[in-house]
Amino acid sequence: MLTALEVRLRRRRCPLSREPLSVPRRTFLRQAGVLAVAGPVLAACSGGLGGSGGGSTKLTIGFVSPRTGGAAGFGEPDGWVLDQARKALANGLQVAGKSYAVEVVDKDSQSNPQRSAQVANDLINSNGVDLMLATSTPETVNPVSDACEAAGVPCISSVVPWEAWYFGRGAKEGQPSPFKFTYHFCFGTEQFHKSYTSLWPQVPTNKKVGVMWPNDADGNAVRKSLGPLLTQSGYTIVDPGAYTDGTNDFSAQIAQFKAENCEIFNTFPLPPDFATFWRQAAQQGYKPKIAQIAKTGLFSSQIEAQGQLGIGLAGATYWAPTWPYKSSLTGLTSQQLGDGYSNALNKQWNQQLGPSVALFDVAAAALKAAPDPKNKTALAKAISTLTVDTPVGTLAWGKGPVPNVVATPILAGQWRKGTGRFPLEYVICENANDPNVPVASRLQPYA
Repeated sequence: MLTALEVRLRRRRCPLSREPLSVPRRTFLRQAGVLAVAGPVLAACSGGLGGSGGGSTKLTIGFVSPRTGGAAGFGEPDGWVLDQARKALANGLQVAGKSYAVEVVDKDSQSNPQRSAQVANDLINSNGVDLMLATSTPETVNPVSDACEAAGVPCISSVVPWEAWYFGRGAKEGQPSPFKFTYHFCFGTEQFHKSYTSLWPQVPTNKKVGVMWPNDADGNAVRKSLGPLLTQSGYTIVDPGAYTDGTNDFSAQIAQFKAENCEIFNTFPLPPDFATFWRQAAQQGYKPKIAQIAKTGLFSSQIEAQGQLGIGLAGATYWAPTWPYKSSLTGLTSQQLGDGYSNALNKQWNQQLGPSVALFDVAAAALKAAPDPKNKTALAKAISTLTVDTPVGTLAWGKGPVPNVVATPILAGQWRKGTGRFPLEYVICENANDPNVPVASRLQPYA
């Protein structure tokens, strides 16, 4: 017996062929129902299933993040965040006078690009998600975004420098956006540059920066954009060249940094790679005055794993409990998010709390803004002009820096020995990208 979806699609004409979609059921299932290519086929013939959804009163949101694998630190607060989102959505959403139940289905990307694409296609084809959310590193976010773009499913993502998300997926500078269904909010290299050049002068150095920028989406975006900006600001970049993720011997790079007396060190590595590098740097006597790390060192668990070598590392923060903003979906302030997480799990606040909750703020606002939240084309259009309050600030699409992207602030600070409940504390040392966030201390030299 044919399903209702099959009947509707057989009756519908595909504008690409101008012929009725009348095929045997086995062929139909093989071409459009089972394989991952179902999304592109249906998107081409129906604008991403842009109809009303057949009167369905349930909305399904997919959520993909790295709970395990090399980037698992980003997924530490996921369970708590998902609990808050599901509670806030328990009574459903009212859209254009109609009530919708809301289901959230979460998947672990395992920090692996192939796995990310697989779970995204599972959510699209098996769960029939109306909206996808994805977060944390290009290894997770970019494959999920690509799968959604191909299938015509709206997707909102975060915590990938926007250049690595936008240009890393094939967009070209100065050309129209190739993306119709995928949207993003995150800081970029301009925000890193402004933050670093606000922080680094707090410690006198020779302005020579040894960089470890990998051969991946993040590293390539940083090398192309951040390096020239730092050079323009008077810093000398010492770059031994792009290294392969998973490298286990950094002796050559360390020797070069020592030989050229790089008093500032900067890196955007996968967390296990930095742990390997930093241990070898200590063994080989490289100890810069400023050790500025990104993509790792974001969470207390990663710094605690470094032992004494972690104290004094300078890091970046895209959210903290002192952010003066709140979630429009849950109503919780940033401080309440941090305190609630710590009290519930007896763990130190984790900066991923902010953008992960923000994803659900955006999801709820987008679904309510669409005239028909089951119409994927209409939902994507609603996101393109959306303005919504979140813990990371007010997000407003349609204002640049490029189509589909909202650039958010990133601030810099330093990990120090804790003075209270937890063994470590992160203190914010500059706020050039968002003066509304209070500064707690000046940067202290690492060496």
